[in-house]
Amino acid sequence: MTEATDLAERAGDRDPRIGLRAVTALRKLVERLEAVQVRSARRQGWSWQEIAAELGVSRQAVHKKYGRQ
Repeated sequence: MTEATDLAERAGDRDPRIGLRAVTALRKLVERLEAVQVRSARRQGWSWQEIAAELGVSRQAVHKKYGRQ
C-alpha cells in the first residue's frame, strides 16, 4: 500500500484524532505534489494562466504562490 493510500484510508477512521492527523498529512502531501507539477509545467514553458486553469484558480493566485520559487 502506498503512503497516499494509507493516509486516505486513515482519513476515514472513526477516531477523529487518527482521521485529522491523516488529513493534515494528506494536505501536506498534496501541497508538495502541486509544487512539483507547477515547477514541471513552468520548465516545459507553460504560462501562469495555463497552470491556473488546470488548478482551477486565478493566474494571480498561482503566480503569488509559486512565482518566486
